[in-house]
Parts: sequence; structure tokens; C-alpha cells
Amino acid sequence: MGTDSSAPATVWRNPDFVKVWGGETVSLMGSQVTDLALPLVAILTLHAGAFEVGLLNVARYAPYVLLTLFAGVWFDRRRRRPTLIAANLGRAVLVGLVPVASLLHVLSMPWLYAVAFGAGLLTVLFDVGILSYVPGLVERRHLGDANSKIAASYSVAGIGGPGLAGFLVGVLTAPIALAVDAVSYLVSALALSRIRTKETTPAEPGERTSMRSQIAEGLRAVFGNPVLRHLATQSATFNLFQNVVLTVLLVYLVRVLGIGPTPLGLVVSAGSVGALAGALAANRLRAKLGIGGALRWSTVLACVAPLFLLLPRDSGTVSLVVLGAALAVLGANLAVFNVNALTLRQSVTPDRLLGRMNASYRLLLFGTVPLGAFTGGSLAGLSGARTALMVGVLGVATPLAWLLFSPVFRLTEIPDRPADPQAPALAGSAATD
Repeated sequence: MGTDSSAPATVWRNPDFVKVWGGETVSLMGSQVTDLALPLVAILTLHAGAFEVGLLNVARYAPYVLLTLFAGVWFDRRRRRPTLIAANLGRAVLVGLVPVASLLHVLSMPWLYAVAFGAGLLTVLFDVGILSYVPGLVERRHLGDANSKIAASYSVAGIGGPGLAGFLVGVLTAPIALAVDAVSYLVSALALSRIRTKETTPAEPGERTSMRSQIAEGLRAVFGNPVLRHLATQSATFNLFQNVVLTVLLVYLVRVLGIGPTPLGLVVSAGSVGALAGALAANRLRAKLGIGGALRWSTVLACVAPLFLLLPRDSGTVSLVVLGAALAVLGANLAVFNVNALTLRQSVTPDRLLGRMNASYRLLLFGTVPLGAFTGGSLAGLSGARTALMVGVLGVATPLAWLLFSPVFRLTEIPDRPADPQAPALAGSAATD
């Protein structure tokens, strides 16, 4: 995208981006409620164990393995906004079924698995689509700022969401709390429906190619580019072990340390407070340290912070502070990494491949989530939640190895034009050692 003298001076003056951002912020708030409330439905309402909670996370994230690559081709072939609206409406219905089932006294773990899987399918469509849709709404020079603001929305939602979820679970029960997320998806769908910028239908390729060939081209866009390849493999490794941690962490905090729903929500919110600070600082840190430096330091701190989750042994104030601080440092540095990595990914990928690049990247990124969830649940069932948590936080540190060989950390700036996905390297964008 070139520079347009008539374009808004800041991304805040782009009304269509503001609509996307506002709707997504509300939706993310609801999703944060679900992230805490859904496993608590299993733990508190249905008395599920760690293994069953692990299976619930498998159901939520298995669609990333099954559907992601096809979603990338789908969004590169057609307009993205109609699918985004439909995905939000579908998620509102599915999540809304949980409180309905609870009121009708038919709620069960198979019911939760089905809802989690169905909502996961629609979330795959939405996530791949929104990452490919936003670059078409904003100027290229505003892309990093737009990503930072969306990341800040994740953080703001994360700050209020878990605390709100803890309160709602305590007052209304976990199943009824999920109604908040259902409403938030409706708000997001409404915001998307009011966007005025006309989205053009992607041009048909000169030569008709098969679904398999188009998927392969998307995979080559990631694995044929050393920067995207190393970003994807490092992040996938981190996600694998982080989901070992996340699968057992709530069980560990509730069952082993004895933390109640309200303080639990506050502890989890601390991670989002850190993430908000990281999202707001991400562009400034990139300007000061360079893209490689910002990614390097955020990797180090994000990998080390989870080790401190092992220190608390009770539900006292000191333990809550330590847990909250560890999650805050983790959240801040994940936000710095994610904002800069996303902007880098979008900048080095041609527009016609954005959907497939995002799909291929997210397949590798989230394809590890079911494996991590299953591993965490299995370890907790066999050896206890603390042992599983220990394995997870030690594994989270392994992405530090990428600092030794990845070209990502030698970059001084983001390339100013999309790179050819067939090119073997990003010429002229790396610092000399």
C-alpha cells in the first residue's frame, strides 16, 4: 500500500479502523470472561479433573489443526468482512448454549466439548480473517500502530475480563457468566456491519490452481522465508509449553493453593495489566532497540517469568503478589513480542498471500496447543498438578535457544516493502555481527 496524501494522519482518524477496534475490544472482553469461566464450568460445576480440563482445551484448539490452512485459502479468494460477521454471530449462538443448557439442567462435559469445538472452528475463521482484513483498512505506515492498539485492547479486556469473570462466577455461577461473551460477539458483528470502506473481491488468478497448490503456496510463504520460519517455530515451541502451563495452572491455583474465584480473577488480570503496558510500549521499544532488539529482550523475559509461578505454596497475600507479578512480566513481554512480530510478518508478506501466510503461521502456532493441553492434563493426572506445572515452565524457557541462530534478532528495522516469498533472505535488513 502506498502513501495517500488524503489518508488520515493517525490511525485514530480512520473511522473504519475505530469501528473494528471498538467491536473487537468488546468481543475480547467477553472472550476473556470465557477463558476463565469455561474451565471453571468444568471444574466447579461439573467437578472435572485436570485430564478433562485438558480435553476441553484440546476441543477448543483442535480446529486450528483441522481448518486453519483452508481458512487461509478461503480469505485469499473472497471478501473477508462477511465471513467475519457470520463467525461472530455463530459464536454468539454456541457460547449462549452453555447458560441455556445449565438452566435446563442438561449441561455435561460432552456438551462443553461440543460447544468448545464448534466455537473453536468459528474462532479460526475469525482470527485468520481479521489479521488479513486490518492491513486493508489502514495505511502501511500505520500498521504497527494499529497492531499495537489491537494488542492493547487484548490487554484492557484481559484486565477487566478475568476480574469480571471471577465476580460473575461468584454471583451468577460459571455457566451463566458465559452469557456476557455471547452478547459481546453480537456487538462485534454489529460494528463490522457498519464499516463503510468497500472491500474489493480478490482478483481471480490467471491460471486456476487447486486448493492443495494454494495451501502449498501459503506454506512456502512461511517456511521459505527465514524470518517467518524462525518466528513461527520459536512461537510454536513457546505455545506448546505455555499450554502445558495454562492447562494445569487454574487447577493448581484452585485445588492445590486454594485460591477462590475472585482473587483468582485478580491474579489472572495482573497478566493483562502487564500486557497493556507492553502493548503501549511495543512501538517505542522497537524504535529504541530496533526490531531485533525488542524481540530479543521480550523473548528473554517472557521465557524466564513463568519460573516464578512455582514459588507460592499457599493462597496468602504474598503468594498472590508473586503470582500476579510473574503473570504481569510474562504478559508485558508477550505483548511486546507479539505486536512487533505481527507487524514484521505483515510487512514481509505480499497482500495476495496474507490470508494463507496467517493461516500457515497460526497452524504451526496453535497446532501445538491441543498437544500442550493434552500433555498438561495427562501429566497432572499421572504425577500431580505441581509436577506438570514444573515441566511446563521449564519447557517455556526453551525458545531462548533461538537467540543463538535466528536471523530475526539481527534485524535492525522492519523492511519497507513486501518481500518475495521465494527469496532466500531479506537483503539489507539485518545488522552485521
